[in-house]
Amino acid sequence: MSQISAMPDRSSPEPLPSNVRSVQPGEGFCYRVELAWGRWRRWWLKTFRAGYVRRMAEKRIGSTEGAPYEILDPRDLKYARILCDCRWEPEDDPFRWRGRIPFARWGLAEMQIMGWPLLALTILAAVYFPYVAAAPAAVLGLIVYFFRDPSRQIPQESGVVVSPADGKLVEITELEHDEFIGGPAIRLGIFLSIFNVHLNRAPVASRVMSLQYNPGKFLNALKPASARENENMLIGLEEAVAPHRRLTVRVISGAIARRIVCDLKPGEELARGQKIGMIKLGSRTEIVLPAGDGLEILAQIGENVQAGTTILARWNESSRAD
Repeated sequence: MSQISAMPDRSSPEPLPSNVRSVQPGEGFCYRVELAWGRWRRWWLKTFRAGYVRRMAEKRIGSTEGAPYEILDPRDLKYARILCDCRWEPEDDPFRWRGRIPFARWGLAEMQIMGWPLLALTILAAVYFPYVAAAPAAVLGLIVYFFRDPSRQIPQESGVVVSPADGKLVEITELEHDEFIGGPAIRLGIFLSIFNVHLNRAPVASRVMSLQYNPGKFLNALKPASARENENMLIGLEEAVAPHRRLTVRVISGAIARRIVCDLKPGEELARGQKIGMIKLGSRTEIVLPAGDGLEILAQIGENVQAGTTILARWNESSRAD
């Protein structure tokens, strides 16, 4: 009898927690500004572009039930996608071009809200106070650089685990027991500075089993206490292929990074290296893997890793089902 037929039925994903009411549960100033813009935008569309609204409604697939506001087109799904079951085909999405620009879509509002005033300040300073123009220009450059979204080549080897974040590997710890995994585990911690790409990616092809948002403090991510006390999102995953090992990814806010974006809903299937969210500014990401079963840790403490590209670990393929 094969391992597949001998295995018990896979468990069902847990429902979305009640305190997750958006892909950015910690909200924030820029988030509230964007929601206010959305309200004005929907009023304008219904008042002056009724034909467009009607066409979008005809092309919509699924139900908008559960959304916290009216969904007129794909733009309205940016923060509410995980709360309802509707979508548009790519060819019917007038905003799909945003996925091709080299910046994180979840950071476009911040780039607009902070970027334009800084650009205006830089121009004014260059005209009237040229010696200080470099200061706002440097901040503007840092913001644009922070929200970059470079393309990545995802390894296609079977059995490998890729990094869920960019940064420096600062921890490899053996755990006697992990509650979600249900046994011994190994935790790898990655520190992200403000100069790293802050998009998170799925470490393996997997299914989302649980999400747990924990509000907390905003300690410096280099302090050990930050991993326990800071605001964080725990993502429980299960491998898409047998033997369906469980693993977790935990994204943790820092002293500067105070906004976690997690664009996932329970039951969703993920490809290895798929973008799953981001942390806005310097922070920490942890991945916990089940120990044993032929697991080999390939990365070393102090190594700089890249999300979706760097192979952190590999499972012995003999442990997989036939």
